[in-house]
Amino acid sequence: MKQKTKLITGILVILMLVIAWIVFSQRESGESLPGSGNQNQSTQLNGVTHPLQILQMRAKDYPGSEVTIEDELSPQESYKQYLTSYQSDGLKIYALLTVPQGDKPGGGWPAIIFNHGYIPPEQYQTLARYQAYVDVFARNGYIVFKPDYRGHGNSDGNPEGAYFSAAYTVDVLNAVSSIKKFGEANPDRIGMWGHSMGGSITLRSMVVTKDIKAGVIWAGVVASYDDMMNRWRRRVAWQPSERENMAHRPSRDDLIKQFGDFDANLQFWKSIAPISFVADISGPIQLHHGLADESVPPEFSESLKAALEAASKTVEYYTYDGADHNISGASFNLAMQRSVEFFDKYLK
Repeated sequence: MKQKTKLITGILVILMLVIAWIVFSQRESGESLPGSGNQNQSTQLNGVTHPLQILQMRAKDYPGSEVTIEDELSPQESYKQYLTSYQSDGLKIYALLTVPQGDKPGGGWPAIIFNHGYIPPEQYQTLARYQAYVDVFARNGYIVFKPDYRGHGNSDGNPEGAYFSAAYTVDVLNAVSSIKKFGEANPDRIGMWGHSMGGSITLRSMVVTKDIKAGVIWAGVVASYDDMMNRWRRRVAWQPSERENMAHRPSRDDLIKQFGDFDANLQFWKSIAPISFVADISGPIQLHHGLADESVPPEFSESLKAALEAASKTVEYYTYDGADHNISGASFNLAMQRSVEFFDKYLK
């Protein structure tokens, strides 16, 4: 009996020593026990990664799929329109496709992946909004492929957002691979256009893949996360829609809880910011911003312009006095003309 008691006592002593060693090691290495309040800084120190990090996105495959024609829409004078679909992360993503009519260039038509801005997912419709933008590019001899993103329209999946989730950019990168497989398109002449949130997706895509030869961004959310989190002031505060709330859309607070805020973990926030990787941009960039924009400050475009110039990259930047977030009104035609001329220069 005494021998058994000594054995149990010895085991308990060993267990206590092991626990003490683990606690000491965690404190020395910066790790934290659950609930200790030091978890924000520890996760990055221990090599925890996030799918939004640019290096993680580069390591992922974006195979896309064949483009499936779901429905042929009413043709226009110079181009045909189709409701199509493709695959992204096992999800069926719908997209509007326009194909020019006429003599196809050798190698196929140049193509523009068209990234729309934020629209509440439950209000989004494939054929609503951006029709004038798509029409101009299509009439000027470009295939236009406008993805609906997951959770939008009839696309599968949840609407996860573009700033704290990689989901929409994944859908766009799979759109790039899918249009490369489309027989009418020239796989070596793919550009990308993005507005607002779509501008963020465009910039992120262009530092992840080399397939995009030129990009045009209107009123893009293209600044650092420090600027986005601390200096983004809007006339009307943004609130997630009911569908986004139900889908538990990833948020800024989720990343802060896991990795710490910008001051606590600068390394992480730079690792997910496309503006930190513009030295690797896949092609020239053209930026447009209305100076009366009440949704996204022109300073965001200015900061990207400065970063591109510092990296000795080709960038054009145009501002429009009195123009709003959509650069609508008198400035629209000029902005579209400049956009077409830019793509003509670098894609045709």
